[in-house]
Amino acid sequence: MRKKIELLAPAGNLEKLKMAILYGADAVYLGGKEYGLRAFAGNFTWDEIEAGVKFAHCYGAKVYVTVNIFAHNRDLENLPGYLKQLEDIGADGIIFSDPGVWKIAQEINSGLALHLSTQANTTNWASARFWEEHGVKRLVLARELSLEEIKGIREKVEAELEVFVHGAMCISYSGRCLLSNYMADRDANLGECAQPCRWNYALVEEKRPGQVYPLFEDERGSYIFNSQDLCLIKHLPELINAGVDSLKIEGRMKSIHYVATVVNAYRQALDAYYADSEGYVFDESWYDEILKVSHRDYTTGFLLGKPQAEAQNYESSSYLRYYDFVGLVLDYDSDTKLATVEQRNNFRVGDELEIIGPRTELFHQTVKVMRDETGQQIEVAPHPQQIVQVKVDKPVRPWDLMRRAKNMEGRN
Repeated sequence: MRKKIELLAPAGNLEKLKMAILYGADAVYLGGKEYGLRAFAGNFTWDEIEAGVKFAHCYGAKVYVTVNIFAHNRDLENLPGYLKQLEDIGADGIIFSDPGVWKIAQEINSGLALHLSTQANTTNWASARFWEEHGVKRLVLARELSLEEIKGIREKVEAELEVFVHGAMCISYSGRCLLSNYMADRDANLGECAQPCRWNYALVEEKRPGQVYPLFEDERGSYIFNSQDLCLIKHLPELINAGVDSLKIEGRMKSIHYVATVVNAYRQALDAYYADSEGYVFDESWYDEILKVSHRDYTTGFLLGKPQAEAQNYESSSYLRYYDFVGLVLDYDSDTKLATVEQRNNFRVGDELEIIGPRTELFHQTVKVMRDETGQQIEVAPHPQQIVQVKVDKPVRPWDLMRRAKNMEGRN
């Protein structure tokens, strides 16, 4: 019997790393200041990587570092030292896509576990077996695989298999895109994607320059490349039974509210399955939680077969936002029932909030009393990261989230 499947979460910075682990991730992946594909994420300094590794290991979690650029000659000079330092810090593995990175890791006899990135486009068992025979411990499979194809690869290899289960989808095959480079002079394969796939487009006829024809009856144009977001939380048993070893959530540039909420929902679903796989029934509240983060409409991607037209959003590239993340609990005084909160969005007395945390079951709270740091009663917390005290009806804990519903009209 295979070990329990790993829940792998994104860590765009040290705070997000801690949130991911506290809310149930078994492992996180992050990028340093070099060699990763998220140039505009917070990314980690060496001190932050070391602190993140120590924090993760204290909770029995692992840390994988992205080294997944397509390297040029200039990138290779410092790579041996970079890998050695990661190993010395205690990172559990690296995610790579370039065979040159693999070669240098072999030449220096690196003890880091090697995980092959989805950027390498592993779509068949022969490719998977090739990399397995070359010492790669884990294969992050291409997003373009069906469940049956994943099963077929599992039958042929013993290496660990990692599959994306949640987050933004790229219009290009496993993210290997040239649009950003061509249209914005920002190289997607060096971590600088401008996301032109989210822009709106219209039709121009060759001999009529300047005459723009909308592709639909809409003055905004059409978002013909705009993929919906992946969500496979309802298909975890199938992935487990297919022999997948790790479930990956996308989103190193997302908020801590996104990371915590999505990880928590998947954690609950996985724990319920392993507690009683025979009697497992999906709880719709897990999906409702995922709807509360900023997202595009959800799709199952390629898992159940080739995506049809509904997997694209042709009308808008906007996110759906049904809730605002308004505060992070820092402390709680059981005598006064006051929660110390770091404001993350404007909120005020009278607001109806939801509070949820790793060990705090979701409950609703009306803001009745709020004080500033001097103890003076206030009506509103308008300043970014303002520290306030809020009276709560139930005990809360550090790292609990506070959020407020937006106007829900039009919600599916």
